[in-house]
Amino acid sequence: MDLSVSRTLTGSLVTLEPLSLDHVVELRAAADEQELWRTWYTAVPHPDAMAGEVARRLSEQAQGRMLPWATRLTSTGCIAGMTTFVNPNASAPRLEIGATWLARSAQGTGANREAKLLQLTYAFEELACIAVEFRTHWHNRQSRQAISALGAKQDGVLRNDSIGADGARRDTVVFSILDTEWPAVRAGLQHSLAAHKSAQRAQ
Repeated sequence: MDLSVSRTLTGSLVTLEPLSLDHVVELRAAADEQELWRTWYTAVPHPDAMAGEVARRLSEQAQGRMLPWATRLTSTGCIAGMTTFVNPNASAPRLEIGATWLARSAQGTGANREAKLLQLTYAFEELACIAVEFRTHWHNRQSRQAISALGAKQDGVLRNDSIGADGARRDTVVFSILDTEWPAVRAGLQHSLAAHKSAQRAQ
């Protein structure tokens, strides 16, 4: 499973562009929107640390351990966040969609759902994954609901899975989608996105 080379994934609501240092300025603005970086239960880089975080992700990609994208909104043309393939397991093969965040104004717009559809299609239909995993903080109820809405099933909770920079212990909720479940998940996502776009046009 080669994650060292990326390509653009294009939808109608979002375009996932291979992450580069050229995205740093817009990513800083997206993270600073309503001080999103202060959200304690998710890891959004501080604007001043954004260049370093982008460089770190690109370094991980060069070593085949990560495949990062910047999320560009079609409606505004602006970069609104990042999303990434992480923890690849070539022998299974499987990976995790994680290290994802979106600016406040992009949440609830269908952008995240379409981004996940693009990534899942790539993972299952091009990388031939047999499972795709999602992980989130136990207290991030918004994220847990969004992952469930994708059609992922909860595998379990890893208690005291990690300790944050502030010393707080994190319980991690693990979800996954299997390759045998992908056709139904894909149909569900396509249907919900079509309904969302129809509702938007009707407004």
